[in-house]
Amino acid sequence: MIEPGNPDELGAVLTEDGCFFSVWSSTADFIELCLFDANGAETMNYRLPGTDDDVHHGFVPGVRSGQRYGYRAHGRWDPEKGLRHNPAKLLLDPYARELAGAFRWDPAVFDYQPDDPLLPNRRDSAPFVPLSVASPAEGPPGKKVRIPWSDTVIYEANVRGYTMRHPALDEVDRGRFLGLTRSAVIDYLKSLGVTSIELMPVQAWIDEQHLARRKLRNLWGYNTVAFMAPMQRLAHRSATAEFRDMLRALHDAGLEVILDVAFNHTAEGDGRGPTLAFRGLDNLAYYRTVADEPDRYINDTGTGNTVDADHPIVQRLVVDSLKHWSALGVDGFRFDLAPVLGRHAGGFSSKHPLLAAIGKEPGLSGCKLIAEPWDPGPGGYQLGQFPPGWAEWNDRFRDGVRRFWRGDRGMAGDFARRLHGSADLFDHGGRKPHASINFIAAHDGFTLADTVSYEQRHNEANGEENRDGHAHNYSTNHGVEGPTDDAEIAASRRRHRLNMIASLLVSQGTPMLLAGDEFGNSQHGNNNAYAQDNEIGWLDWAGLDDDPAFTDTVRELLRIRRESPLLRLSGDGYIHDGLDTDEGLVTIDWLNAEGVRLEEHEWTSGRSKLVHLERARGKRVVDALAIVVNGDSQPRSFTLPAPLDRVLFASSAGELTDGQYCAAAGSISLIGVAR
Repeated sequence: MIEPGNPDELGAVLTEDGCFFSVWSSTADFIELCLFDANGAETMNYRLPGTDDDVHHGFVPGVRSGQRYGYRAHGRWDPEKGLRHNPAKLLLDPYARELAGAFRWDPAVFDYQPDDPLLPNRRDSAPFVPLSVASPAEGPPGKKVRIPWSDTVIYEANVRGYTMRHPALDEVDRGRFLGLTRSAVIDYLKSLGVTSIELMPVQAWIDEQHLARRKLRNLWGYNTVAFMAPMQRLAHRSATAEFRDMLRALHDAGLEVILDVAFNHTAEGDGRGPTLAFRGLDNLAYYRTVADEPDRYINDTGTGNTVDADHPIVQRLVVDSLKHWSALGVDGFRFDLAPVLGRHAGGFSSKHPLLAAIGKEPGLSGCKLIAEPWDPGPGGYQLGQFPPGWAEWNDRFRDGVRRFWRGDRGMAGDFARRLHGSADLFDHGGRKPHASINFIAAHDGFTLADTVSYEQRHNEANGEENRDGHAHNYSTNHGVEGPTDDAEIAASRRRHRLNMIASLLVSQGTPMLLAGDEFGNSQHGNNNAYAQDNEIGWLDWAGLDDDPAFTDTVRELLRIRRESPLLRLSGDGYIHDGLDTDEGLVTIDWLNAEGVRLEEHEWTSGRSKLVHLERARGKRVVDALAIVVNGDSQPRSFTLPAPLDRVLFASSAGELTDGQYCAAAGSISLIGVAR
């Protein structure tokens, strides 16, 4: 028995008496609800009796939490017109909060005949696709941890890759949310000094077909199939319950949790991909297609399809998904290929309704919003162009710091701009330095250790003949490609890593560390390890024992940053002629080795600089710091402004005497005031 339901709330909504089911489609003639038992057998099916404003809905009495279900969309099959309704394909609920069962590649998951894509494939896909599960709403709001932007240090990690080889974890915890709840992991994170864990995608995904053929698996998770359900592979039993346990444990330790979300495309791929949900429900609403060829997908993401951010149902789904995760307690979001979410048919707009809706949504108030500000589409590079309230990954910081310390000519001026917080990119519209998410390495590209050990990518294990991944990494191998026993090369590489990580942590803006960079984790030159759910992609924790002093130095740098307000002016603004703060007037001077303000030609030609930061109340100096950069191949003596008289940090030993600091060749140092 089924009754008309509630068109106002999409998804499966449980009550004491049963469950409301509702799903949106503007092109289906009708939607069939199919119920399944725990063994995957279809037990009942109903035509949803109500339709209001393209919402198909019904109420089934007696349905309880844990009920497995799916939809079949009945309607016109006309692929050349972009209409792909095929009731033989069981469809996930876009609002499902939990999934059961695994996806398997089988000819039945495709909605077309392999020998004629214009003919429908009538094989039932239900045995090969996951099922939606009716689960309770979020419950009491999850606890939030609000770290001010000025104090934020982000640590990017992959749940599975971070925990699979952790020596202190039991087998049941490895590769799972549970691993991040254990004291050995949390104590380490706290001791390191990071504040915010940015987790690579945990929304349910599937492994791409080309990976399955090569017996590889997607480690990174940027192939989403259900935007509100956690990935079951990351759980021992209930993914939802274990995700909440992880949130609770990290929050209890005072750590923020930021989720990486990929709303720019789905796992259905191009017109030859599987039909799992969106394509079968309303292909033309969820995806961008070529205007006069609706059978062809616009591919601004490089994955085969692009979600249509202009369509109201897509906007609603994205905002509702974010609200769902926020209600669980998630503290912020990093948006993969974020320009897609601001794309009209004519290009990107920072005023796009979807970006505005995310920024204004009360349910997301206080959440950190971080854009990856580029995509492969036309005009896709939008660094610095997102609205106020958003932060952005700054690849100009990564490339500028890498190139400067590699010794590239003409990079001194760009390096200085990155230390200053990239005002050239973000100082407009009321934006502040924290909008720049500074990083040296991220999941996509070389790790920090590989940046100083490889000049070429080594992605052969991905099975794409080493054509995938970045071709330009601004890296150097110091004379030997890959591992070496040469002590001199090893020392040069270590100093190079330390120079880059120190540059990150003394710069204005929001620093982000890639997990494992603090102890030299390597992916053996693979700079696109998305397909390496194995020892290439998993962190090798042995690095903690190989060079514990390096990790200790990173801890010390994080402590210095935490205790030095002049390094954390992100919430106050950019320092130009002076910056008024509650604690006094902050000024910045850019000096040469003789202690004289840089002349114009010295910005680009000289590789030695001293950045002098000072806070004063009236004529009294209350705080001062100097960042001493010697990019030359020889030691250099610097004249220090008074009252600097204490070396807080040096990547290579320098000597301080009588207001002079002799900086070692190829080094960065931080000089402060003795207290």
